[in-house]
Amino acid sequence: MHNPTDIDSNKNAAMSAYLFFWLPLMIARQSRFAMYHANQGLVLLLCAIGSHIFLAALPPAAEQLLMPFIDITAIALMVVGIRNAHDGRMKPLPFIGKIILVK
Repeated sequence: MHNPTDIDSNKNAAMSAYLFFWLPLMIARQSRFAMYHANQGLVLLLCAIGSHIFLAALPPAAEQLLMPFIDITAIALMVVGIRNAHDGRMKPLPFIGKIILVK
């Protein structure tokens, strides 16, 4: 069950996780809600970095064709995550949300 007090108290920290995943780790470590979103933000960042590294290994034409898709997808997932945190939901991001790195 989600704790409404935890969600209300740590909503801003949870939303910030999609820009600075480490911020909730510093200011809201005790919050299950904030830690959930810190995990989602970290997974999103690592997937975006990994995708960029993978694309850099492709021929330049393929890299230029696919890079905007990766960037737009990452931004869209960031918006979804921020919206979920704002609305007090602990809902996994599409495609990558089941990965757990931060407990």
